[in-house]
Amino acid sequence: MENQKQAQSGQLKRTLKGRHLTMIAIGGSIGTGLFLATGYTVNRGGPGGTILAYSIVAVMVYFLIMSLGEMATWLPCSGSFQTYCSKFISPAYGFAVGWNYWFNWAVVIGIEIVASALVMKYWFPGVPAWIWSLLFIAIILSINLLSARAYGETEYWFASIKVTAVIAFLITGVGMMTGAIGGHAVGFTNFTQSVGGPFPNGILAVFAVTFTAVFCFLGTELVGIAAGEGENPEETIPKAIKTVFIRIVLFYLGATFIVAALVPWQEGSVAISPFVMIFEKAGIPFAAGVMNFVVLTSTLSCANSGLYASSRMVFAMAKEGKAPKIFARVSKQGVPVPALLLTSLMGGGAFLSRFMSPDKVYLILVSASGLATLFSWLGIAISHYKFRKWFVAQGHKISELKFKAPFYPIGPWVAGILCIVVIIAQFFDPTARLTAWTGVPLFLLVWGYGKYKQNKGELTVPDEMELRAQSCEVPSKSHIRDNLVPDFIHPPVADEKL
Repeated sequence: MENQKQAQSGQLKRTLKGRHLTMIAIGGSIGTGLFLATGYTVNRGGPGGTILAYSIVAVMVYFLIMSLGEMATWLPCSGSFQTYCSKFISPAYGFAVGWNYWFNWAVVIGIEIVASALVMKYWFPGVPAWIWSLLFIAIILSINLLSARAYGETEYWFASIKVTAVIAFLITGVGMMTGAIGGHAVGFTNFTQSVGGPFPNGILAVFAVTFTAVFCFLGTELVGIAAGEGENPEETIPKAIKTVFIRIVLFYLGATFIVAALVPWQEGSVAISPFVMIFEKAGIPFAAGVMNFVVLTSTLSCANSGLYASSRMVFAMAKEGKAPKIFARVSKQGVPVPALLLTSLMGGGAFLSRFMSPDKVYLILVSASGLATLFSWLGIAISHYKFRKWFVAQGHKISELKFKAPFYPIGPWVAGILCIVVIIAQFFDPTARLTAWTGVPLFLLVWGYGKYKQNKGELTVPDEMELRAQSCEVPSKSHIRDNLVPDFIHPPVADEKL
């Protein structure tokens, strides 16, 4: 009976546990951006340029996730930063960011499916890529149709495999650099003795390839969306967010440094994972095959996350009047089925590999996704800057926040400026240039359309109680005290007879 009521009212269930949120935060973005696209970054930016590009994006992402963590802890909802943009910037900007982010992750599904097909060529070179694409889309759709818990549990184990693989890769890489593995100390020769030096294509190429670094970090904001279905968000979100710094330094910068140090920039590409290349050079038996399996699980993991994130974004927008009402419907398990089916259709971008080279399709989709991500991240930075001002204006004290982002207001300012710089840099990369010239005007067009709807009164600033009603939840004491929970979530208790 309770499930039927929830389905009718269009509410999600808070079924993701703390361990799910933590592992989503740690491994949610470890995918082909790290395992595959790093090879392209090394080829275009050189060893030194790769480290610099990833460091720039790492600083930006650190500040952004801290900002998102503060807002998601106070106001956890499936719309996440799309909702925050609507409330703290303008409904029109939130409208543009929401549809942009949905497109972003819908494209990622295509990217990861294409990457999966590329990986499968290692074992089955004669099987057409589109056959693997069809199979993998069916698998991740089935997982997401079950429940949020099914997604969380699957992602938990996928992420565990990825984290274990990265740690093994770091140990192997350090061993090769020092000579403990392979008998020859490679050291820093790629940085000091390679043709063209650490920046063979110039400093401009460094900023141009930041789109692959952005794609690598895509998914770090997933914990904010998952907050809408997480248990005890005031406790679990801060714990998950606090893993960000270790993740950035160890997994991203550490692994990227190993790739730049051991793979000559002339050999970098997306045709083969640089992780596989390094394990093969190490001479470890069966390591390449095992690593290909890890890359395969990573691609399916990111496609799984993409379907989850984009469907929840469409659901939240439908609840707020930014998308057709049909996408606000949920099953008895609390799954937004229409939103899932819409997004899975976008995975059809993977079937371009039926007509084009899979590696070319992959790079086109990566550049499109990286640009779309930057507009969403810019929204997070601006929203957080305005959120603090709104919070104080509501009569609250900063000490009431369960999680406070460090370095405010410097953090959101730095992150916002870096987002703009990286967006501009896309116009200078041959691969990303076409996407930039189409993606930027398209975002502005959607934003303008949102402004038109806002002026007509069709888009309004979302009410805080309505946002909290997107998920079935047990409200925190502070929110009950401040009367921020609607009656249909926390109904008034009838007076008991004495």
